[in-house]
Amino acid sequence: MNLATPLAHDAPPSEESRKPIGQLLIEGGLIGREDLEKALAFQASYGGRLGSILVRMGAVGEDPLLALLARQLDLPVLEHQEIPTEIRAFLAAIESSGLASEWWLDQEALAWETGDGRIHLMARDPLKSSLQEVVGRAFAGRTLTWWLARTQDLDRTLDQVRRRITQDESRPGDDIQHLKELAEEAPVVELVSNTLAQAFNEGASDIHIEPSERSFAIRFRLDGVLQNRLTLPRERFDAVASRIKLISGIDIAERRLPQDGRISVRLSGQEIDVRVSSVPGVWGESIVLRLLPKERQAFRLDKLGMEDDYLERYRGWLAEPHGIILVTGPTGSGKSTTLYATLESINDGKEKILTVEDPVEYNVPGISQIQVHADIGYTFARALRAILRQDPDTIMIGEIRDGETAQIAVQASLTGHTVFSTLHTNDAIGAFTRLIDMGVEPFLVVSSVRAVIAQRLVRLVCRSCAEPEPASEEAARLIVDLQRRFPDLLKGPSGWRHGRGCRACQGTGYKGRMAIYEMASVTPDLHEAILTRAPTQELQRIAGKHGYRTLREDGMIKAWRGDTSLEEVLRVTGLAE
Repeated sequence: MNLATPLAHDAPPSEESRKPIGQLLIEGGLIGREDLEKALAFQASYGGRLGSILVRMGAVGEDPLLALLARQLDLPVLEHQEIPTEIRAFLAAIESSGLASEWWLDQEALAWETGDGRIHLMARDPLKSSLQEVVGRAFAGRTLTWWLARTQDLDRTLDQVRRRITQDESRPGDDIQHLKELAEEAPVVELVSNTLAQAFNEGASDIHIEPSERSFAIRFRLDGVLQNRLTLPRERFDAVASRIKLISGIDIAERRLPQDGRISVRLSGQEIDVRVSSVPGVWGESIVLRLLPKERQAFRLDKLGMEDDYLERYRGWLAEPHGIILVTGPTGSGKSTTLYATLESINDGKEKILTVEDPVEYNVPGISQIQVHADIGYTFARALRAILRQDPDTIMIGEIRDGETAQIAVQASLTGHTVFSTLHTNDAIGAFTRLIDMGVEPFLVVSSVRAVIAQRLVRLVCRSCAEPEPASEEAARLIVDLQRRFPDLLKGPSGWRHGRGCRACQGTGYKGRMAIYEMASVTPDLHEAILTRAPTQELQRIAGKHGYRTLREDGMIKAWRGDTSLEEVLRVTGLAE
């Protein structure tokens, strides 16, 4: 929305309505003085509404701006569900106005009538005096209600009306210059900027833009689950895709090969790195944007989700002078976060800590971080050989992907280094078998690996709408067994809960995430079982005698406490664990 000054009202203006929008944004803590000065300088040179300029700069999100404008202008904000779904409602209002449909589209304004005879209106710039004057004459004697509309809602509805009026379903041509021109159009620029801002404000980790035959969807990954946010006509996809490719440094003309790019943007006053991936599909390129805030709070081990016994055990492993600690799990299970929290907990300035990553996700002060570039032959193995000559005390390897990297990691640990790394396995115990399958001898595995960890992320029950939930008989039976094995973790009454769904959690019942863990150290009896290549079930039985519990069991403890729900634990760990 790009409003800056209030509409006229019969009532005396309030003190808030008399203040400039920039001052209100600063007073509300939504922008800084520097942002306002830049926006005002841009406005002086090129014109435009101040609010729109600030949104396009990334200084403030559209939703906070609309909320403030609604108070300043005493106008309601139009919610998505309040917009008519039938396009003929807009066409009927256009016809009854006596104004040409081209005029409405040129003004980027729309009207519709409700059952009470009231005319409702939304526009790109509802404060435009000429627009209000013409509309007032067209609907003389009628009660008019103006709304503040989100840019993406207005754009989508205008597109649908335009298509119905013109019946033009032709797709934009393949001319590259035409695509560049489309990518620079204000509505496309605002759509991309607002989508990034909205995703960041909602706490999304990824944005998925997925084309189909007649439309394309924009989905956000919130707390690990994709949620649909917007569906637009297929005709707009090429312009949106071109805009994203243009600002991320991707070849706008290449549509047949996968490409990767990066954007650095400012969203709601914070610097954000956006990694962009495009992959060709049947109906066009699937584009995924991963949001990585540069400014972040320090990671802390005690905030990840480790239970007290696991946290004490893990800190004990960190105090050892050498050995490998492996964190396992699929992509998106929080392994990197655990490793970053680990590095920050041991980073006291007394040791040399080096990391080899692909890519480097977060910059950690006091730690030397190395980016792998496989396309020029600078692989994990090659980087590891180089950093071993850098006199490191602790090494973090982003991922052990092959036997050569595994062998170097083992040799590093045997020569007195502490090594942290990740591995793709389904459970903690499977890490031993995986290393052996990579070609590491069993005796080297047990000599070098100190501990293995598996983890997943479960969503937290929304605190705003949580309500008690009775446990099933199966869950109650399992908890009795866990209380016998881990009495210190299951004291007092149970707190089983689930989220009803509310505005705070977007109706999902969940807000935020925490990790569930498996942890096993290489004890003497487990050492012997690995050497004899005992099956995984036998290794788990042995580890169970030393405090090991499965992901399902660790999740059940958190569900019993009320941090997450039983349904969420089963979703993440599977029904057949």
